[in-house]
Amino acid sequence: MSARSEKAVRIEPSEARGSRDGSLRDALVLAAVPVVLALAAVSGFAQSALLSLAVVLAAVGLVFVGFERSRPGLRQVMPAVVLGALAAAGRVLFAPLPDFKPVSAICILAGVVFGRRCGFMVGALAALVSNFFFGQGPWTPWQMYGWGLIGYLAGVLADTGLFDRFRPTVYAYGFLSGLLYGIVLDSWHVIGYISPLTWEGALLSYGAGLPFNVVHGVATAAFLLALYAPWRRKLERIRAKYALMGED
Repeated sequence: MSARSEKAVRIEPSEARGSRDGSLRDALVLAAVPVVLALAAVSGFAQSALLSLAVVLAAVGLVFVGFERSRPGLRQVMPAVVLGALAAAGRVLFAPLPDFKPVSAICILAGVVFGRRCGFMVGALAALVSNFFFGQGPWTPWQMYGWGLIGYLAGVLADTGLFDRFRPTVYAYGFLSGLLYGIVLDSWHVIGYISPLTWEGALLSYGAGLPFNVVHGVATAAFLLALYAPWRRKLERIRAKYALMGED
């Protein structure tokens, strides 16, 4: 059984409502990004790249603000900071191997053990910090959103108990997360840089990125096979020792 369900904690009704409201707000904010991308593509809006960039920046910023408004203590923040730093270091360490990185796997672990917001924070911080080495640019917010979304959805799936009931699902999600990340970044490229936007051009762009996205998915599943069980046990012991309750 997950450590998230091992420790009985009394939650006041107002706290439970606040948690539900925060989760709903986060979900709506994160869902706004693909909705805006789709609307921009359909409408042929001339400034699609600028609009989508503004929306993804707002989405990432609002999730950060929501995390801050939950008033986490220092010990609640530390897992996100440490795991984000480990993910960033792993991305730099595996720089010679394109798309073969442990970042998504660490985001998934963070979401599973510490909750969806922590998973998002780890992904966003990993992208931001590692890009001081790889180079910052308009792609950075999209990488923050993509990896953050992977960690967030891992927390959502962990809350359903799916990963505990059937372990292979976490590895399957790891593979699919590589494709999800690729779709996010490829969609930004399609909306922002293909003009005029046509189905043929979009499909060619997605097709060109598919091999790299598959490598990303395979790498994530491989890192999860190696890290998921031992790292999860250690992280759950830390969670229990320091009473680090999830924010969800």
